[in-house]
Amino acid sequence: MSSPILYIVVPCYNEEEALPLSAPVFLEKLMTLCPEGRIVLVDDGSSDSTWSIIRKLHDSDPHFSGLRLKQNRGHQNALTAGLMWSRFRADATISIDADLQDDIDAMDGMWKKYLSGCDVVCGVRESRATDTFLKRTTARGYYTLMRLLGSDLIYDHADYRLMDKAALERLGHYREDDLFLRGLVKRVGQNIATVSYDRRAREAGESKYTLKKMLKLAMKGFTCGRLKPAAEARGELDPYIGEVLHREEL
Repeated sequence: MSSPILYIVVPCYNEEEALPLSAPVFLEKLMTLCPEGRIVLVDDGSSDSTWSIIRKLHDSDPHFSGLRLKQNRGHQNALTAGLMWSRFRADATISIDADLQDDIDAMDGMWKKYLSGCDVVCGVRESRATDTFLKRTTARGYYTLMRLLGSDLIYDHADYRLMDKAALERLGHYREDDLFLRGLVKRVGQNIATVSYDRRAREAGESKYTLKKMLKLAMKGFTCGRLKPAAEARGELDPYIGEVLHREEL
């Protein structure tokens, strides 16, 4: 029986400063977990040299694959596009941002729990010590409000998670744009576990989540519970993907 294949999916928007630092770290971790896997870098219509960096990474090492969206569509859409493309090639994916704030060593625990039978493993922050006072306050208030409104979110979990092929297939039946992915975790996972980690300060660049985007995310959380899965799942390629860099053979 062959070993399961892992794809690490990384949404990227104007990450020309962060990617040269984080890409080697992602590759080193992939080699310890699944040398036959891939790192899928999804360029969300960046206006800087992000795509050029992704192309160079792919040219230098086939462990790096790239998806380029035709225009900026937002973090959740870029991540969804990467996950839906990866589900046709991988047995499991781990989604993580490009800035190395999420402790990459938490992937060890995610992979171990996946191998023991979990279909979804969520990274959960141990503390918010690296956040500003405003971000800590708004985050606590947000989770409290969402729970009062009946949303079944995992506390202090964002988009750092492992999902296996079956969970991704269930996710694919939610065909709306701009999905609130963390709000669907408990609906697509059947055996869910968590891994705790400490969030670090950003290595380079700046946060793409402005207050306006955080408020928009909160609004999506309110409507998430009303979504119904469609009869047919999404296809392999998001219609907004304009270019793909991928080699089947390593």
